[in-house]
Amino acid sequence: MSAARFLPGLAALLLGAVLARAVELTLGFNHLLVAIALGFVLANAVGVPDRLEPGINTHKLWLGAGIVLMGASLTLETILEVGGLVLLVVVGVTTLTILVVELLARNVFGLADHMGSLLAAGSGICGVSAVVAVAGAIRAREEQIAYAAATVLLFDAITIVVYPLIGDLLGLSDVVFGVWAGVSMFSTGPVVAVGFAHSEVAGQWATMAKLSRNALIGAVVIAYASYYARSGSAGRPSLRTLWDEFPKFVLGFLVLVALASAGVFSSAQQASIENAYNWLFVLAFVGLGTEIQLAELRSTGLTPALVVLLALVVASTVSLVVLSMLFGA
Repeated sequence: MSAARFLPGLAALLLGAVLARAVELTLGFNHLLVAIALGFVLANAVGVPDRLEPGINTHKLWLGAGIVLMGASLTLETILEVGGLVLLVVVGVTTLTILVVELLARNVFGLADHMGSLLAAGSGICGVSAVVAVAGAIRAREEQIAYAAATVLLFDAITIVVYPLIGDLLGLSDVVFGVWAGVSMFSTGPVVAVGFAHSEVAGQWATMAKLSRNALIGAVVIAYASYYARSGSAGRPSLRTLWDEFPKFVLGFLVLVALASAGVFSSAQQASIENAYNWLFVLAFVGLGTEIQLAELRSTGLTPALVVLLALVVASTVSLVVLSMLFGA
């Protein structure tokens, strides 16, 4: 595949990133949220031209690269200060979210078991990626995957707007807001976006909390595959499948955290790396905005959306109360 195919889309991402920065400098709006808005306008008001798609679709690569580089600005000492408590909150809220979605889907709203499991994985772990991973393990139908993915994307779009408003309204501290977003929002991109829109520290904690959730994907896939295998509706996932679905950028992030903890990077190098990952995030969020397409969101079924909404309200409320008690507002 010729690299030239990616150039028009990459140029569009870069133009959007520069424009987002310019808007922040002139009007004061956060450049990360502006970047998402620009991508959204392009996708819904104009439509993404075919020649731009290959380059724009690289936005997940830039997000992963930015997360890896962010590890250079953190040390194990910083993480371990409250890392143990954060990990407990991550596991607790993830478990709560999955259980609430399964309970509502199966026992209250009467959704098919496979559909409820896809919604639970997408809400509890890492959005559409978790939906796809669990779908392969439990042999879900195409239409179930589509509905679950659309539902997750709907709430990604909603939380990008709502969480910053709540954070400002309640005056949440950087750590509380960051971890709250990381443990209760769905997909990695929106979590990183709202975290860094709040502050640099909030963005770092949001990303770390979200990476901890993402790392649970293997355990959740195995659990669902084992459950459905007993009924004969699915097979056990292979190690290759689990490795393919595991978010590799988590490993890169940890490597750079270890290097930073060892004092490998000078202050000047860390400043340069921070500038680099900030630009990578802006590029990624322009592309992320193009994925929020109104036509697809309208296809979301009312019942799946209601199930996820109720679970999100429960998980976000419980996690916010717990985090405020642990770390202060």
